[in-house]
Amino acid sequence: MTDRDSNKTERPTDASAVIGAIEAGGTKFVCGIGTPDGDITDRISFPTAQPEETLRRVVDYFADKNVQAIGIGSFGPIDLRSGSETYGFVTTTPKPGWSGFDFLGTLRRSFDVPCGWDTDVNAAAYGEAIWGAAQGLEDCVYYTVGTGVGVGVYAGGRLLHGLLHPEGGHVPVRRHPNDGFAGRCPYHGDCLEGMASGPAIQDRWGVPGHELAPDHPAWEIEAHYIAESVATTILLLSPRKIILGGGVMQQKHLLPLIRRRVAELVNGYVAAPELAEGLDDYLVAPGLGTESGLKGALALGIRALEPRSEY
Repeated sequence: MTDRDSNKTERPTDASAVIGAIEAGGTKFVCGIGTPDGDITDRISFPTAQPEETLRRVVDYFADKNVQAIGIGSFGPIDLRSGSETYGFVTTTPKPGWSGFDFLGTLRRSFDVPCGWDTDVNAAAYGEAIWGAAQGLEDCVYYTVGTGVGVGVYAGGRLLHGLLHPEGGHVPVRRHPNDGFAGRCPYHGDCLEGMASGPAIQDRWGVPGHELAPDHPAWEIEAHYIAESVATTILLLSPRKIILGGGVMQQKHLLPLIRRRVAELVNGYVAAPELAEGLDDYLVAPGLGTESGLKGALALGIRALEPRSEY
C-alpha cells in the first residue's frame, strides 16, 4: 500500500535514488537509508518513546539524507484505507500514547516525498518476498514472535489489507493441556499473542525466555501455540512459504519443535510435496535475518516511487 498522494509526481526508480526506511516497532524504531537494489547503507535505532518525541528523532535522522521516498512498516493496528479520515494513523494499539496518532501525516509535514505505508509484519513479508526466503514466490506469510505477535500476508503478489489488515497475532488458539496460564492480551486474554509472546513467556515462568534451558517445558508449550496458528494458516491461506521471525524465534531449538507439531496437526491432509517431504524448506527462519522489517520498509519506499504503484 502506498501513500494515497504518492502519484502526484510520476518518476522512475533510478538506480542512484536514496530511499528512506522506517521499521517502527512497539519497543524500538530502526531508521535507515538504502538503494533500489536493497542495500542498507546507513541506519540508526532508538527506543520507542511517546509519539512526538519518537517522530522528532525520525525527522532529525532523515533531515540531511535527501531521500526521494520513505517506506514505513509500523506496529499497529494502523489505518491503511486510502481515503479514510484516519488514513496513516495508529488506531487501537495498547501502546500508551500512540492510539489515534497521525504517524504518516506527521512525517509528511516534514518530507514532501512519496511514502509507502504498511504494517511492520506486512513490510517484513514483502522484504522476504523481494530479497529473502520467499524470493521468487507469489505468496508467503511472515510471523514475528517477540514483544507482540504479528502476521504479515503477501498473497498473489500483493500485500493483504482488506477491512483493515491481518491481525493474526490475536487469533484464538487451543490451550496446551499442561498450561494454566491465563494469557496477557489486554483485549483477548489467551489469543496467540497472549499465550506466546515474549512477555507471556516471562509472565508464565518468571524469567525471560532466553534464560530458559533448551529442554525446559516452556518450549514445548510455546511450540504448541505457534504451531496451532501456523497449521490454521496453512489450511486457510495455503501459502507457498511460512517464515517465523522475531526475538522469541532466536531460540534455535524452537523451530524444529514447531515443525514437528505442525506436521502432527496437519496430519497429511494437505497433499503438497513441501509438506509431505518435511517442513525444513517450508517453515523457515527469515532469509534476511533480523533485517526483514527494515528491508521490507525499504521495498515499500522503492514501490512508492513507481508510477501509479498499488498493492
